[in-house]
Amino acid sequence: MEWCWRTGGASGLLCSLSLLCVLLDIQLDGVLGATHAEIEHHLEMGRKLLAAGQLAEALSHYHSAVEGDSENYLTYYKRAAVFLAMGRSKSALPDLTRAIQLKPDFLPARLQRGNILLKQGNTQEAREDFRMVLQRSGDHKEAQEQLMKARDLEVFQEEAQTAYHQGDYSGTINALERVIEISPWDPESRELRADCYLRMGDPQKAIQDLTPAARLRNDNRAAFLKLSRLLYNLGEHHDSLNHIRECLKLDQDDKECFSHYKQVKKLSKQLDSAEELIQGERKQLNRHRFQEAIEKFESVMKTEPNVEFYTNLAKERICFCLVKLQLATEAIDVCSEAHQRDPRNANILKDRAEAYILNQDYEKAVEDYQEAREFDGDSNTIKEGLDRAQKLLKLSRKRDYYKILGVGRNANKQEIIKAYRKLAQQWHPDNFQSEADKKEAEKKFIDIASAKEVLTDPEMRQKFDEGEDPLDPETQQGGGGGGQRAWPFHFNPFESGGNFHFKFEYN
Repeated sequence: MEWCWRTGGASGLLCSLSLLCVLLDIQLDGVLGATHAEIEHHLEMGRKLLAAGQLAEALSHYHSAVEGDSENYLTYYKRAAVFLAMGRSKSALPDLTRAIQLKPDFLPARLQRGNILLKQGNTQEAREDFRMVLQRSGDHKEAQEQLMKARDLEVFQEEAQTAYHQGDYSGTINALERVIEISPWDPESRELRADCYLRMGDPQKAIQDLTPAARLRNDNRAAFLKLSRLLYNLGEHHDSLNHIRECLKLDQDDKECFSHYKQVKKLSKQLDSAEELIQGERKQLNRHRFQEAIEKFESVMKTEPNVEFYTNLAKERICFCLVKLQLATEAIDVCSEAHQRDPRNANILKDRAEAYILNQDYEKAVEDYQEAREFDGDSNTIKEGLDRAQKLLKLSRKRDYYKILGVGRNANKQEIIKAYRKLAQQWHPDNFQSEADKKEAEKKFIDIASAKEVLTDPEMRQKFDEGEDPLDPETQQGGGGGGQRAWPFHFNPFESGGNFHFKFEYN
């Protein structure tokens, strides 16, 4: 450098610039780490990791190799191979194109790019790549086969378009099946088939096509919005919410997506909070929880009055909650309305059967359980409920302790004792004069006392609620009688007697 300055003039300036460039090249090599040995190391590590299936790690090394040498066509080709192994064909395509630009006669890159383009439905560009391969290698078997597929694809695409414009949606679907078999990454074909399924009234199949189609475009907000709306209308509010969020990830200011997002989020929150209340484990809060859940489901019907699924669901769950609250009359009304809206719903029939049991209408309970079994024959809950309802119906034709005391099946101990006292005073045999009236009163009095004994004893009451009379000798172990039973008052009607003087307990 000092020698250059001594030279002076223009020659000295050129000399200095040349030396400076040499120094800069040396420094840049050190900064970028782009030595041949390091690039080879990245390529070798990438190859080993790719062979081991560690794709993300392999991709990282190929990134470094490309940064170190952006003019090596093989490096781009190898990175494209990793992208393809990861299922990222859209990312592989630019690398294959760059490899072809650097080496136009590199046939593996052309063949691979043609295959991707064909799967994307770009028949014209795919055919150009296959023809270039065949120009340099006329007997290349794979290129020949793929070129034939490209020609077939164009024929199938034309058939699908013709059928669609003629309103032949079934024919369109048949043609599109062959199209999609060749080009599974073509979003347009899947979107067209989804449209045909919707026109034929099959939204589930439309969703199956729209789900991958939404991912096949870089910005497919319309597909995500359509998917979200379809799922929402089918009652899949969680999936609907997930898809509309994907739309907002692409553009958070999209007005249609944001408007729909607010609606789905509000409804989904109401449904989830209502179900959480029902599933709550804190028993002391159950009544409060079920009442609050009813209010939430009523809000659901106000939030979305136009989609029948949510109204039906809300009615079904309110029916369930009313049964849990033991509000028999209200439950029967709501369950009946829910059943009318959704006649094949076994859960509604099961819940209404329980409401009928609460209302001591056992015949209808049996009928509902039998109908529920037709729609869900594998449910143990329904089988057990039917068995219990049949036992209660059989018992009711003998003695129904609730009816004897005139109380509901949800009556508490205080209500039972109160009813017992009133009836015991009314039917005390000492209140009657004639022998016939006394005998009738004795029978009534025995039934009243028996009812009080069973319904105030938790274990005996549970047995009765399950369809077994704990005071019936035939249902007890060793059936057939087996001795006298002790009555809760100091009177045994089976003793030979004369004039009876009754003494009974009111507690």
